[in-house]
Amino acid sequence: MSLVEELDRLTRPGDLGEKVDDSSVRCLACAHTCLIRDGQRGVCKIRFNRDGKLQVPWGYVSSIQVDPIEKKPFYHFLAGSDALTFGMLGCNLQCDYCQNWLTSQALREEDSERLSGIIRKISSDEIVEYGKQYGADVVASSYNEPLISSEWARDIFIKAGQAGLKQVYVSNGFATPDVLDYLKPVIQGFKVDLKTMQDDHYRDLGGRLQPVLDSIQYAHQLGLWVEIVTLIVPGFNDSPGELADIAGFIQSVSPHIPWHVTAFRPDYKMMDKPRTSAAQLLTAVDIGKKQGLNYIYAGNMPGSVGKYENTICHNCQSSLIDRRGYLILKYRITAEGTCPDCETRIPGVWTEHPERIHTAGPGFPRVI
Repeated sequence: MSLVEELDRLTRPGDLGEKVDDSSVRCLACAHTCLIRDGQRGVCKIRFNRDGKLQVPWGYVSSIQVDPIEKKPFYHFLAGSDALTFGMLGCNLQCDYCQNWLTSQALREEDSERLSGIIRKISSDEIVEYGKQYGADVVASSYNEPLISSEWARDIFIKAGQAGLKQVYVSNGFATPDVLDYLKPVIQGFKVDLKTMQDDHYRDLGGRLQPVLDSIQYAHQLGLWVEIVTLIVPGFNDSPGELADIAGFIQSVSPHIPWHVTAFRPDYKMMDKPRTSAAQLLTAVDIGKKQGLNYIYAGNMPGSVGKYENTICHNCQSSLIDRRGYLILKYRITAEGTCPDCETRIPGVWTEHPERIHTAGPGFPRVI
């Protein structure tokens, strides 16, 4: 059985679509809003039309493991907790520097048939049970683009919520209001990659800028906890002007939204760019501070960016969470989510049991 045949069997009729005529459907899971005729596939290659009905991924994972929530990265959403993280196959963008390209670009790569061996059939009940068994506080949809498998994620998240776990998306943000409304009852956190402020660069990656900006604004409006990541790629999005535009946009939504500026390494089809330096990350941090952002983090270079791995109170500048990479070295935020020194409320979602946070935690990842 080919990979396509195997994946097509692991589907069910989708919720995020609307009939256009007897044989065509429009998919609403992402901002491509693909018009899919009978027998055809959407841009993601994973959602398709069978006999006039939208079929969507269901009942499998390509990866499932327990990660620190900081790896997502979420620094203001149950910091110090463990996240049971699952992923499927496919993506609605085609980034030349993708670090998860083997799974995200499934059905686009000539050697994708080898992925057949990593597909694991599993039920939503089993995923939630793993979360409970491994002591996770969060269930996260990640690794590939979760928007294109939102029906499956929603089923998992409903059961996760009933089991007392929180739910988050690790997404490129190329969403529609429809999918965010669909997810709102079952997720609390939404991490978005804001890759560039240049629409032509977004089009090079297979998307558009405005839907990502709109999704960030709408997710914040819906009350989801939003964190933004920008992978700093030398020669692509690292000019001071563009970084100022990114930070300025985030500040216009809320100065409390954390901005993670992370280091690029050559991968996939972008092997000709140099690695991002610590100095470049610190320049981005300075630009973000000048634009009025209160929480800026420099990532992917543990120990090389000073205090910018840490969470620092925006009011009194006390260090509240000290980190090295994904490890929590010190945690001082109170059970009420405040700074213990000045009693300022720290924006985010915080544990009510800080005494349970393990500093310098267990080895990760824990593959299931």
